[in-house]
Amino acid sequence: MIILKTEDEVQSMREAGAIANTVLREVAAFVEPGKSTLELDEFAGSRMAFYGCKSAFLGYRDYPCNICISVNDEVVHGIAGPRRLLFGDIVSLDVGVRYGGFVGDNALTVAVGGCGVEDQALLDVTERSLMQGISQAVVGNRVCDISRAVQACVEESGMTVVKEFVGHGVGRSVHEEPQVPNFYEGGKSPKLKSGMTLAIEPMVNMGSPKVEVLSDRWTVVTRDGLRSAHFEHTILVTDSEPEILTCHENMPSTLKA
Repeated sequence: MIILKTEDEVQSMREAGAIANTVLREVAAFVEPGKSTLELDEFAGSRMAFYGCKSAFLGYRDYPCNICISVNDEVVHGIAGPRRLLFGDIVSLDVGVRYGGFVGDNALTVAVGGCGVEDQALLDVTERSLMQGISQAVVGNRVCDISRAVQACVEESGMTVVKEFVGHGVGRSVHEEPQVPNFYEGGKSPKLKSGMTLAIEPMVNMGSPKVEVLSDRWTVVTRDGLRSAHFEHTILVTDSEPEILTCHENMPSTLKA
């Protein structure tokens, strides 16, 4: 069942989304060569505590970390540990927080110190495909219109979208209906209605779309070993333009510096 949010619930989601985005930005700024992924995760946990929220991921289906940190060929769900970041790595940061009973979920991929032209193109295409998908999240369209927009943007750039993992509804739970794929293979999909809140999250590979899960049962990697990027926003479908809820400008006044 797709849950439409009331205005009061949307306001709570704006606050959760603002905190999620603020933490994401802070962790991204904390990234530098020599830092371990565990240090990033601990920093994220400390910032969540500062803002009075909790990780939406820690303990979810036994996930062991505050945020998902995926490096280079790791697509999503990477687990923090002793691995130290190197100059030229790319690292995907997926931050979800729970605040006021609701979840804010967002992600981005950053270069560690700097990166090459091909890696930067991967990051640019993935972020651009996210914004193309968001632009289609309007009343009267269907979920598949989001999917088609993401896929077209990625594939016209010669890259590929991951098909085993998709976006989703979000609200009081991390995952709600409907699923929001980054590809379209035919058939009907739900119509978009005002009050729907969706996590749109392209996962884009430089090479083959094929992925596999490592023995830790969480970390997803590209099968060909080439790099992958991940960008995500939580958005609200409205009667006019879609609203990005993971927007740090919506920070609750009581939490602003």
